Amino acid sequence: MSTKKLNSNTPTARAWQHRAGELGSGLPDGFIVGTSTSGFQVEGGARDGGRHESAWDAFTTQPGRILDGSNASVSANHFHRQAEDVTLLRELGVDAYRFSFAWPRLQPDGRGGLSQSGFAFYDRLLDGLLRAGISPMATLFHWDTPLELRGGWLNRDTAQRFGDYAHAVGEAFGDRIDDWVTLNEPATVTLGGYALGTQAPGERMLFGALPVAHHLLLAHGLAVQGLRAADVRGRIGIANVHSLVQPAGDREADAVFSELVDVLHNRIFADPVLLGRYPQPPEQFTTELRALIEVDDADLRTIHQPLDFYGLNYRGPSRVAAGRGASTTADGQPSAAAHLPFHLEPLREYPATGSGHSIAPEYLGLSLAQLRDRYGDALPPVWITEGGAGFPDTVDERGAVHDPVRIDYLAEHLTAAVDAVRPGGIAEGVRLRGYMIRSLLDGFEWEAGYTQRYGLVHVDFPTQNRTPKSSYRWLQRVLSAR
Repeated sequence: MSTKKLNSNTPTARAWQHRAGELGSGLPDGFIVGTSTSGFQVEGGARDGGRHESAWDAFTTQPGRILDGSNASVSANHFHRQAEDVTLLRELGVDAYRFSFAWPRLQPDGRGGLSQSGFAFYDRLLDGLLRAGISPMATLFHWDTPLELRGGWLNRDTAQRFGDYAHAVGEAFGDRIDDWVTLNEPATVTLGGYALGTQAPGERMLFGALPVAHHLLLAHGLAVQGLRAADVRGRIGIANVHSLVQPAGDREADAVFSELVDVLHNRIFADPVLLGRYPQPPEQFTTELRALIEVDDADLRTIHQPLDFYGLNYRGPSRVAAGRGASTTADGQPSAAAHLPFHLEPLREYPATGSGHSIAPEYLGLSLAQLRDRYGDALPPVWITEGGAGFPDTVDERGAVHDPVRIDYLAEHLTAAVDAVRPGGIAEGVRLRGYMIRSLLDGFEWEAGYTQRYGLVHVDFPTQNRTPKSSYRWLQRVLSAR
């Protein structure tokens, strides 16, 4: 069976199975369901909202970087339509909302005091969420590095600047935020932004990007210290994308490169945070990964801060094969990884989202089990901090958006997560706190621009009209049935 992509308005054989009432009544007591966004993707307000440029703004101006040539200067205009979006959250009935502070909005130069306009925006947002009975989960960094921080994450000083920023934000908002995420996906920033160049700032340094990973992790540790020094009342954690990595075949080379990908994508980020050390490099790559060995113990102590939770962003598994891959990606763009001596093979037994991720909900439970088995008692309670799917939604002649495939996706992944940690489940013992659905709104999807939509709410970008999709109404019924 070949991998096939599904449109969100294509009926599937499973849609009728997901009775919202049954799923809602089966959610464990205290299990939190929320939605997420990130500042750069939905806020807009770049021209008239006081947000200065980030590395991503600069990246969008470079020809060929963004699939549709777009930018995020307006996007879903959440900066000006915040009250409407909080109403959508309240009517949806979610327990929590994960958003990100835009660093260039709060601290335009990446240093110094917080801007008054930026403070006022998030002050209103937090007050609105609390009035609506919605628990705020705030991310300090979701990829929008202030452009004024020259060198970005290649510069060790950026980590110190981030620690100072975290302390300032903690002092400003620490009395109203229940959960803090220091960094979102340092693996993606390192690999996409600095190793392969598919994301901002667009560097193609391969193993030369390893210092970026270390500086990001150092920033995490300094941010935890900064938040605790600010005496924030909320819980503190980090969110990273984890992918259960498998060799594509029985060849020794497949196994070797599979181990390498696991180290680069998963373990160099989780091991220092949870265990206080970098993983032992695969023997064949000791030279390339020597930056992981030549690390100051004082840095590791800073990185290895006590955490209240660990966030897992889940998209799907990875299957690794030796040899070069295709020269183009699934959407026809040149592949930045085509010259590597290994490639990721599609999981042909599964369908794929519009963004090309395998729809393999059972691997969510396996990923949770792998975290448990690797980190044992060092693993704090876990959140699914991002779970969702992008599809090229369409609006019908009545102005409605029907997305049964997204409903399937969410139902199957929510069920998989909850079942995995039940007594006798594959990830029994993991303390799973909740699931944050990406995303509340359609927005700017990084290098894909506006070609993919992740929202429960459709945004017509020219008019900014919001239309709740079928998946929004379905989730309403799930949550009301608890």
